[in-house]
Amino acid sequence: MKVKIHVTLKQGILDPQGKAIEHALDSLGFKHAANVRVGKYMELDLDQTDMAKAEAEVKAMCEKLLANTVIEEYRCELV
Repeated sequence: MKVKIHVTLKQGILDPQGKAIEHALDSLGFKHAANVRVGKYMELDLDQTDMAKAEAEVKAMCEKLLANTVIEEYRCELV
């Protein structure tokens, strides 16, 4: 199955990269863009047919490596 993982900074955590993009957009004339947040997107193929086991495995991957759960949150989509 295909797994899509989105990792973003938690609310309240400063996002300097997002702020830099927001400033650049403003400089380019895009005055209506605000509160830009930057994250990570990953896709992977998982050789697992049991949905519950797949969800548990992906959660373990995210919490052990793919996301820093102190400052980041993640959401996964199994297709």
